[in-house]
Parts: sequence; C-alpha cells; structure tokens
Amino acid sequence: MSRHLSWPRRVALWVANLVAIAFLIAPLLPLVLSSVQSEKTLQGDTRALLPREYTVANFRLILSGGTQRGPIFEQVTYLPKSVERFPAAFLNSVVVASSVALLTLTFGALSAYTVARLDLRWVKALVSVSLVARLVPLIVLMVPLYVMFRKYGLLNSLTGVVAAEVGFLVPYAVLILAPYFASLPAELEDAARLDGCTRFGAFLRIVLPLATPGLAACATIMFILSWHELLIPLIVVSRPEAMTVPVVLAGLVSDYFVFFTLMMAICLLGLAPTLALVLLLQKYVVRGLVAGALKG
Repeated sequence: MSRHLSWPRRVALWVANLVAIAFLIAPLLPLVLSSVQSEKTLQGDTRALLPREYTVANFRLILSGGTQRGPIFEQVTYLPKSVERFPAAFLNSVVVASSVALLTLTFGALSAYTVARLDLRWVKALVSVSLVARLVPLIVLMVPLYVMFRKYGLLNSLTGVVAAEVGFLVPYAVLILAPYFASLPAELEDAARLDGCTRFGAFLRIVLPLATPGLAACATIMFILSWHELLIPLIVVSRPEAMTVPVVLAGLVSDYFVFFTLMMAICLLGLAPTLALVLLLQKYVVRGLVAGALKG
C-alpha cells in the first residue's frame, strides 16, 4: 500500500514517525545524562544540556550497596538507606515479577481457555464481574487487603506481594488470552480428542504450542506491570529485606536531601530488565497482541 503513496505523503509519514519516536524517547535523555554525572556538577549548572564530566560512580555505589563510594561520595556524610538496599530489592523484584508472570499466565490461560471454549453463562458472568471489579481504584482495596493479609500472616513477605498481585492481574490476563484462544481453530482440538486426548490433554499439546505468541505477550505485560507496581509492596511490606525496586526508589526522597543523580541511576537500572525483556520478545509480543484481531 505504501508503494502507491506520493513522495510528499511518504515524507510526512516519516516525519510523523520520527516525531512519535522522539516523543517517547526524549524523557529518557535527561535520565541518562543525569545518571552519569555527579550531584555537584548537576546542581552547579542546571541549564547545561550536556554534563561537563561523566562518571559511573553512581552505578558503582548503587550496585555495591553503598560500599564502593569512590572519590565523589567519600566526603558525603549522609546517604539514603535505599542505596544500601538496592541489590536486595532488585533481587526481590526479579523473584516477585517472575513469580507473578508465571502464576498469572498459568491461571489466566486456564480461565481464558474456559471462557473461549465453554459457552457457559456463569463463566462469562464471573469474567464480567472480575473486570468490573478492576475498575475500582486500587487504593480503596488496600485497607481490607491489609486486614486480610495480617489475619493470614502474609504481611512483610514476598509471598503476600505475589499473592496480591496475582489476584489483581489474573482478570487482565484472561482479557488478553481469551480472544486469542477463541481465534484458534477448534477442529484441531476435536481431532486430538478423537485420537484419544482428553480436553486438558488437547489444551496442553495443541492449544498451548499454537498460542505461544499470545502467551509470550501476556507474560511480558504481566512481568512489566508487576515489576513497576508500587502500591501493593508499599502497603504489604514494611521490612527492608522484602522491599522491591519501586519502594526503594520512593525512599530516595527524604527530608534531608534528594540525590537526583542516584535517583536517575536507580531508574535506569530499574528499567533495564523490562526493556531487555521487551526487546528480546518484541516479535512475539507484537504477534500475540494483534493475532486475535487479525484472525477473528
């Protein structure tokens, strides 16, 4: 279709694409530039577009948990506790996000297959109720969630964070996967069942391999949502040993001083896993998100 466009329209499309890309990438430039300079340099000239000197001392300090200060931080008498907690918080975020993605994908796939293949009114009613319940602001549910988790001993643990996030994200997984499963031909499952497979066996051997792009897209989205979730870990966890990266990042804002360079460096380190995951699985993510619409 693009071959039939005149050159002015092609130029206009290229310009529009460049503007859209610049709009998305531009906020990352100050983030990167601020993370590779010292706080003194940043505060000394706030109007400078490019730093006068570059350093990786911020990343070295954060990744070492505050032990490797270097010449920039040797004379600093106060450092936020979030810097010391970052390595453990990063590991906690990896554990939580991976567990949430795996469990949400498992429960969401089973529920979505039920919605797509079994024409049951009560199933569709439950899905509708779950989706409507997600329209309630999350902050409204924090008090009953806290009371319930305190009763069952799930506070101050990664298990509680995972359980809460899985409960909130499963309806979204069903919403993503149900149209994709519905777009797959049911005749393949019928043929497998004629050959002796049970419905669950056909689901495992036929449906799941065909739904790999949709599953990859769903798992990536769930991982990203869980990785950047702040409210649930902030309410459920108060022990420093169980904090995640968003909670540690929020703790950088103190009453004494705000280290902007450290904050930007932690933001970049926090973005790295989700960015790498999207770049690694971008082909499957795009195919998974559009396949249901194209086939349906």
